[in-house]
Amino acid sequence: MGAAPSPGPVPAPAPALSERTAAPSGALRRSASSGRSAGEAPLASPSTRRRALDLGVSLIQVPGTGPAGRITPDDLEAYLVADSEGGARSSLVARTGVNDTRIVGLRRKIAEKMQEAKRRIPHINYVEECDLTELEALRLDLNQHRTEDQPKLTLLPFIMRAIVKALPDYPQINALYDDDAGVLHAHEGVHIGIATQTPNGLIVPVVRHAEARDLWDCAREVARLAKAVRDGTAAREELSGSTITLTSMGPLGGISSSPVINHPEVAILNPNKLVDRPMVQGAFVTVRKMMNLSSAFDHRIVDGYDGALFVQRVKRLLEHPALIFMD
Repeated sequence: MGAAPSPGPVPAPAPALSERTAAPSGALRRSASSGRSAGEAPLASPSTRRRALDLGVSLIQVPGTGPAGRITPDDLEAYLVADSEGGARSSLVARTGVNDTRIVGLRRKIAEKMQEAKRRIPHINYVEECDLTELEALRLDLNQHRTEDQPKLTLLPFIMRAIVKALPDYPQINALYDDDAGVLHAHEGVHIGIATQTPNGLIVPVVRHAEARDLWDCAREVARLAKAVRDGTAAREELSGSTITLTSMGPLGGISSSPVINHPEVAILNPNKLVDRPMVQGAFVTVRKMMNLSSAFDHRIVDGYDGALFVQRVKRLLEHPALIFMD
């Protein structure tokens, strides 16, 4: 019997499906079935859509291997790898996705309150610049020498104390206007709402009787309330009853703003960003720490002239901070 013939060369196995990411871009697009008819919107999870949006990828171009052509995270990654091998991918692609979010809960209440305030209140806005060089020097010195039981001072407690000192001459500003009954409730106590940004939206806790609090106590109460609203532990009575509101975005305060009055109050103040700015003093130009103070008033109750006078009074107190501590 003759020797058995030697076997011929064995063909290499076909690449597994998991290795499809190594295929050229054109081959991938020709071989992968999207499972979608022409013009049909692609199916994908919100997280996949968000990643595609961040990467500048139009999901219409991505083949989907999931049920009904759904695009999976692996499909998106495969498309990215294939495109990177096929050439540079342009970020100039059409984006056709629409993400719908139902506005409910606290966010809806905030939206309704803002809409009601703008609908009912004719706002008048006024902006004035303040030189806070002396006040900022004082603030830094007080923070440097504060005791362990004293909180760190921001600008807000100084502004709160300036508001308290200025309001007695303008009682119609520290007031609530019941426009249904046509009655203005002017309060003797100063209850300052502090607009605070939280993960759930803008919430306004109230520092009650600011007129009876010193600088440190104002700072302590602002810090306590801010923590409470962000933790979700603020009591209902701590979130209502303000007679005037102070809102601030800190370093993001911008140059100027048009704050919305917290109905049924008649005034709101918004300190903007503190910046170093060249200013003319006599024959010299010096760098001063300047901040614009934006405000809004209910024009039905507060005349523009009176609103301007009130802001000018607050400005004088902030620019000469010793006046804040004088009786």
